[in-house]
Amino acid sequence: MDQDRLAKQFAFLIEIDKLKSVLRASTLCDASRTENSGEHSWHIALYALILAEHANRPIRIDRVIKMLLIHDIVEIDAGDNPIHGDHDTSELEAIERAAADRIFGLLPTDQAEDFRNLWDEFEAAETDDAIFAKSIDRVQPVIHNLETDGGTWPDFNVTRAQLEDRVGVKVRRGAPAVWTWLQSRIAAHFGG
Repeated sequence: MDQDRLAKQFAFLIEIDKLKSVLRASTLCDASRTENSGEHSWHIALYALILAEHANRPIRIDRVIKMLLIHDIVEIDAGDNPIHGDHDTSELEAIERAAADRIFGLLPTDQAEDFRNLWDEFEAAETDDAIFAKSIDRVQPVIHNLETDGGTWPDFNVTRAQLEDRVGVKVRRGAPAVWTWLQSRIAAHFGG
C-alpha cells in the first residue's frame, strides 16, 4: 500500500468538499434555496447520462460524466461566475487555470495530469465529448430558471436574444434536439 499516494488522494477529496459551500446564482427547481456547485456537478452528470442519446456526435459517456464531475472544481478558488454576470473573461480564465493547477496538483502526478487534461479538454470544447459536456452544462440552469418562472434571469436582465447567444449556440453545437425542445419553452416564458 502506497501511503503517500493515499494521503494525496484523500487531501484532494477533502479539498473538493469545499465545492459544496460554493453557492451558485441558480436556485433549485423548487426555488427553496440557491444551488451549490457540488449539487450542480452531480446534477449535470445525471443530465448527461439521461440525455446522451441526443448528442450531436458519438460520445463516450464515461468521459463526459468525468468532465462534468470535475469541471467546476476550480470554483473553490474562483467562485461561481454566472454566464450572464459581469466579469472580465480573461482575468477569470487566469484565476481558474491557477485554481486547476493548485487543486488538481494535490493528487498523485498521474491522476493530477489526467484530471487536468480532462478539465482543459472541457474548457477548450473541441472534442465531441467536451462539446456535449459543455452543452449539457448550459442546459441545466435554463431548466432551473424556467421551472422558477424566470428564476435569476430578471436579476441579470437576461433577454431571449442573450440566451440564444450565450447558451443556445453551445447547446445547439452539442445537442441540437435539446436546444430545439428548450426554445419553445423559452419562447413561452418570454411571451413569444
